[in-house]
Amino acid sequence: MKRLLLFTGLIIMLILASCQNKPADLVLYNGKVVTLDSSNTVTQAVAVQGDRILAVGPNEIIKRMAGPKAKVIDVHGALVIPGLIEGHAHFLSLGYALLNLDLSKAHTWQDIVDSVAHRVKEAQPGEWIIGRGWHQEKWDKLPKPLVEGYPVHTKLSAVSPDNPVILTHASGHAVFVNQKAMELAGITAKTSDPKGGRIVRDRHGNPTGVLLENAEDLVWKVYNRTHKNSDAQRWKAAQKAMAECLRNGITSFHDAGETFENIDFLKQLAQNGKLKVRLYVMILEPNGRLKEKMDQYKMIGYGNNFLTVRAIKRYMDGALGSRGAWMLKPYSDMPNSVGMNVTPLDSLMQTAELAIGHGFQLCTHAIGDRANREVLNIYEKVFKEHPDKKNLRWRIEHAQLIHPADLHRFARLGVIASMQGIHCTSDGPWVPARIGDKRAKEEGYLWQSLWLSGAVVTMGTDAPVEAVDPMANFYALITRRMKNGQYFYPEQCLTPDQALQAYTKNNAYAAFEEKIKGTLEPGKLADITVLDHDILTVIPDKIPKTKVLYTIVGGKIMYSSVK
Repeated sequence: MKRLLLFTGLIIMLILASCQNKPADLVLYNGKVVTLDSSNTVTQAVAVQGDRILAVGPNEIIKRMAGPKAKVIDVHGALVIPGLIEGHAHFLSLGYALLNLDLSKAHTWQDIVDSVAHRVKEAQPGEWIIGRGWHQEKWDKLPKPLVEGYPVHTKLSAVSPDNPVILTHASGHAVFVNQKAMELAGITAKTSDPKGGRIVRDRHGNPTGVLLENAEDLVWKVYNRTHKNSDAQRWKAAQKAMAECLRNGITSFHDAGETFENIDFLKQLAQNGKLKVRLYVMILEPNGRLKEKMDQYKMIGYGNNFLTVRAIKRYMDGALGSRGAWMLKPYSDMPNSVGMNVTPLDSLMQTAELAIGHGFQLCTHAIGDRANREVLNIYEKVFKEHPDKKNLRWRIEHAQLIHPADLHRFARLGVIASMQGIHCTSDGPWVPARIGDKRAKEEGYLWQSLWLSGAVVTMGTDAPVEAVDPMANFYALITRRMKNGQYFYPEQCLTPDQALQAYTKNNAYAAFEEKIKGTLEPGKLADITVLDHDILTVIPDKIPKTKVLYTIVGGKIMYSSVK
C-alpha cells in the first residue's frame, strides 16, 4: 500500500511539474472520462490548454491545473469520451437535405404527393421542387399500380403540372421524377437506359418516373444547367450540416465524396476559420480530372487541422433497397436481376493505379457480395503490383453483404471495413425478402465476424441516407433491434466498448489521424463529447434517449444543452 501511495504521489508530482507553465483554459471534472488510450484508462477529469489536451486524471490533480481565467465545469458524473467521428456521410448533401423537402418520415405514397402539392403552392411556375428520404419498403401501405415495387408518377404529376420534381430515394441510388421533369430531360419510352443505370418502365414500355443509379443523371444534368450551386447556397448547407453534427456530438466528419469545386469552397471555410467540424474529404471526380488536378488538392491538416483531403471515392454498385447492389446470385424477389455494376472494372483499376501512384487512399462503395469481391480483387492486384507501398489503409465503404469466402480478405489485405450500423436495423425488415434468409444471415452486416477476423471496422451513418445520429447508430450496433421489435441476427452485434472504439479510435485510424485524435491523451486535439448517460453500461433502451451535454472542438465548446 505504501508503495502504491508513493507511486501515485510521484505521478501527481510529474503531472503537475510538466503542466506548471501551461495553465489549463478548460477543465471538465467529476465525470467518467473514458480515454480509450492503450491502457484503457478511465478517470475523472480532463484539462485543456489551447486546442490540445493538457492532462487527464483524478479531480484533485486536474482542477489544480486551471488557470485564473479557465472555464471549470462540473459535469456531475456524465460520460466524457473522445469526440465522436462520423465515419462515412455526405457533408454538403446533409445540409441540402435539411434545406429541402424531408420525405424520410412519410408513411405512404400519398404523404409524399401531399408534401409536393403543398410545396407547389409556395413555388413559382417552373421552379424545381427537390426532396429526399422516401423509401417504399418503409411505407405502411403501398399504392396501386406498382411496377417493380415502386409507384408510378401519375398522382405526383397531377399535383405538379408546371413544376419539375426530383425526389431522391433514402439510399441516394434512385430518384422519382414527375412528368414535367421527364419532359425537360427528354425521357420517353424511346429513351435508352444509360450504362450502369436503368429507367423503370411499365409493361407498355412507358417510364414510371423511377430512375435507378446512373439514370439519375438524365434529370440532374438538366437541373444543374440552370441551378449551379453558389457559394451562398453552399454556405447555407454547410451551416445546417455543422449545426446538426455539433448537436449530435460529432467533432469530425468523413465526407464521402466531393467535387473539386466543393473542396475549393470548403478550403475557403477552413482558411477563414469558419469550419466548426473537422472534415476528412474524399475526392469524387472522373479519372481524367483526377490525373490532372489531384496533386493540387492533396492537403493534410489544413486550416489548423480542420480540413484534410487525401482520399478518392468511387462506386462499384448501387443500393440494396433499389436492388442496385451487385450480387453473386439473383435477388430472391427479382430472379432476373443481380443488381448493377455502376463503375466498369477497368475504370476502377485505373483509379486504383492513380491512387497508389499519387499517395491517395482509395475508398470504394460496395454493398453487394459481388461488388465487395470485385473491389477486393482489384485492391489485391494493385497491392501485389506495388509491394513497396505500405500502410495504405484503403477502404470499402458499406461492405454490407460479404460472401464467407471473402470475409478474411479484409484483415489479410489491410482493407478497412467502413460500415453503418443503422443501415442494418433500418433495412433489416425487408432484407430477407430481397436476398433470402440464408444469405441475410451468412453475409449481412458482419460487424463482429469482421472484428474477430482482425479487420479494422469503422462506423458512420451515411447521412443524409440516415439521420446523423450517433446514439441511434450506437443502439443499432449493440442490439441490432429493428423498429418492429425483432432482432437482425444479433450474434453480429458489437459490444459497447467495440462500438465506441469504432466511432472514435478506429475512425481516426481510417483517416491516418490516430496521432492527433480518437483518444483522450495529452498532446492530442481537445475534441471531446460529453453525454448524460453512460452508453457503455446503461441499459440499451436508454441509449437512443441519451443527450449530448457538450460538444468540444479544439478546446472550444461548440454546442451545449446545459442551461
